[in-house]
Amino acid sequence: MVITKSRLVLGATAVTLSTIAVTSLGIHSRGQALFKASPKELVDEVWQIVQRQYVDGTFNQVDWQAVRKEYLSKSYTNPQEAYKSIREMLKKLQDPYTRFMDPEEFKSMQVDTSGELTGIGITISQDEKTKQLVVIAPIEDTPAFKAGILAKDIILKINGKNTKGMDTNQAVSLIRGEAGTQVSLTIGRDDQTKEFDIKRARIEIHPVKFSQKKTPAGNLGYIRLNQFSANAGKEMQIAIKDLETKRVAGYILDLRGNPGGLLFSSVDIARMWIDKGKIVSTVERQGEAEKEEANGRALTNKPLVVLVDKGSASASEILSGALQDNKRATLVGTQTFGKGLVQSVRPLEDGSGLAVTIAHYYTPNGTDINHKGIAPDVKVDLTKAQMEDLWLHQRDKLATLADPQFAKAVEVIGKQIAAKGTASAEK
Repeated sequence: MVITKSRLVLGATAVTLSTIAVTSLGIHSRGQALFKASPKELVDEVWQIVQRQYVDGTFNQVDWQAVRKEYLSKSYTNPQEAYKSIREMLKKLQDPYTRFMDPEEFKSMQVDTSGELTGIGITISQDEKTKQLVVIAPIEDTPAFKAGILAKDIILKINGKNTKGMDTNQAVSLIRGEAGTQVSLTIGRDDQTKEFDIKRARIEIHPVKFSQKKTPAGNLGYIRLNQFSANAGKEMQIAIKDLETKRVAGYILDLRGNPGGLLFSSVDIARMWIDKGKIVSTVERQGEAEKEEANGRALTNKPLVVLVDKGSASASEILSGALQDNKRATLVGTQTFGKGLVQSVRPLEDGSGLAVTIAHYYTPNGTDINHKGIAPDVKVDLTKAQMEDLWLHQRDKLATLADPQFAKAVEVIGKQIAAKGTASAEK
């Protein structure tokens, strides 16, 4: 999920299951609504926003004018009836990322700008083909992560309730809750069914962890970025500057399991690594493109390898794509998740909110990664056993030579450091 500073915009929106409906938004909220619209006015307000902004002018082959006539012909005696109709109306678009949030859900979403949340700490999406609820990634060191939830897990049941046909809003209402309470998830993974009882907690998210690593390739800077929250850029800058003082020879940036976050955060961080070149472009229904470019203020030009996997989504793919297309970094790991849509989130007059898909985003080379993901330059697959060992049972192996993807990154960057040294000697 990604968002711009100038307006509340999400890309490839996922849902973080806590008391927060959508992760890391940096919202500029109206606060209390200036006045409360009637239920029917609210239905029309949502229709009008979709009419003006939805990315597909055919509305996914839906007669949107007929939809308006159908839902405005109904009588509404309370907001809940309007909310139900709005969700039915949006469902006709068959776009899981265009969704309505009632006032409680929308307020909860706004709370997450502080970098704290209450819940279990997973980011989910609805698969557009199967309509199943799929885990994009657990947030590191959260209850879901510690319980053993993995990227690409399918949520089959929530507290015993079958999720077939369930949208992300319904899932949020069932999974979120007070700290200390428990939620039960039935997970499908590799044709097996697993049961997880997870206790909700208050979670404080620090997006960046870093250290220097003594490796066969020399003294390397290792930076783990968990998500692109509002403070990720500041923490990344601190990490790079600190590691530069330690004279590291190169960097390994770990984006594995990073579900995304703020668009401006991904752009800011890209600028710390890329001195010149395009970073990302977004194209709306009218074909108008907005481009973000490097600003000549990179903090380092040392060799860089980026670790990615199937849990690297949205803003992670923006950063990875920018680094790959600009030949600034080598990507090591597995295919990324494949989320390339942009959503705008709007507050509505009664305090509720609407996320509507308004654009596609493209990497600097013009690649649309939606449904496809980004292919690594060097593919290193992990077996199911290796993955569970690294991420669940023996975390101390992560980012060591016992971690096959990290070990390959060390090998790759070692060759780059050697080549750079040879080139410098020849000058």
